Amino acid sequence: MSIQKTIDRARLGEKLPEMPWYVQQFIDYKLPDLSPSTLLEYVRDYESFFNWLRAEGLSAATVLKDVTLEELESLRMENVTSYRLYLTTRTEGTNSRTTVTRKLSALRSMFHYLSQIAEDENFYPLLKRNVMAKIEIKRTNKPKDTAAKLKGKILEEEELLAFIDYIREGYGVDVADNKQASYSHAKNKERDASIASLILNSGLRVSEVVNLNIADLDMGNKMLYVMRKGNNDETFKTPVYFRDQARFDMERYLSLRESDYKAPKREKALFLAIPNGQKEGKRMTKRAIQAMIIKYAKRFGKPYLTVHKLRHSFATDYYLQNDIYKTKEQLGHASTETTEIYAHLTDKTMSEAIERRGEET
Repeated sequence: MSIQKTIDRARLGEKLPEMPWYVQQFIDYKLPDLSPSTLLEYVRDYESFFNWLRAEGLSAATVLKDVTLEELESLRMENVTSYRLYLTTRTEGTNSRTTVTRKLSALRSMFHYLSQIAEDENFYPLLKRNVMAKIEIKRTNKPKDTAAKLKGKILEEEELLAFIDYIREGYGVDVADNKQASYSHAKNKERDASIASLILNSGLRVSEVVNLNIADLDMGNKMLYVMRKGNNDETFKTPVYFRDQARFDMERYLSLRESDYKAPKREKALFLAIPNGQKEGKRMTKRAIQAMIIKYAKRFGKPYLTVHKLRHSFATDYYLQNDIYKTKEQLGHASTETTEIYAHLTDKTMSEAIERRGEET
């Protein structure tokens, strides 16, 4: 199991006892199909909804677990509309359209289970009336729209190599007058360049990079074994290929991984950092990698560049040389619908990609 999944499963176990019994039953029903991370988001969404019901006087419960099925049955369309309005206008932490859609989808999923699947002792549905079935949830992020937002905010062509070179050399020149920044860069530049290069030459997600172990690396075949997002078989790792540039950059990092990061033999992680005040290297965190890329991106002149946009950068470059189906497999997308983004980011059309697929089969 990945590090993040282990953490999220533990958090899920802590939060579930605070939820009504029927939420716990729903999560148990979904557990074989969804990751602990997704289910934890569900529970957080339900927590927000139940707290709102209590605050609005739509539930008499004094604690979350006491919100009843009868109170859910008595909800009206105007109540759901008010909750949607609350999510989009609340002063602390307003939600984007995508987040609101996700939260409402989580509620629809639970209400559907309670009204269509779950049964009481007399074989009747647990929920007799499902107000959420009336809610139309429109898709908010179409591939064309996502592509439009990415225009000018990813690396293109020569910029891919230039960014890796900047991490290794250029940044050090730019911060030469800052003793602390200069020292930190000299110490970590090979590791940082290796991480950026791996994403730019394989398209891995940051969570997949974080979870990589030394044993997952096959340098001879330019391959990694990756715990893919959405794969609930926690014993299976997907082989993912990387380009020769990444092998070159990782060889430089691996030559000093043990010595520079004081890696204990028990530490299996590929990418390490030594936390402040400690002497041994530990697995880098997702947040640390995200902050690291943003730091370099700002100095490089690409302030909108993030770790995930490195993945988009690779995908766009890769799609120029391959069809949509190969790109989908390389990125680990569940369907080609997500991969359509890169058709809109390039001059290639979807029809061209599909024709190429037809020629190959």
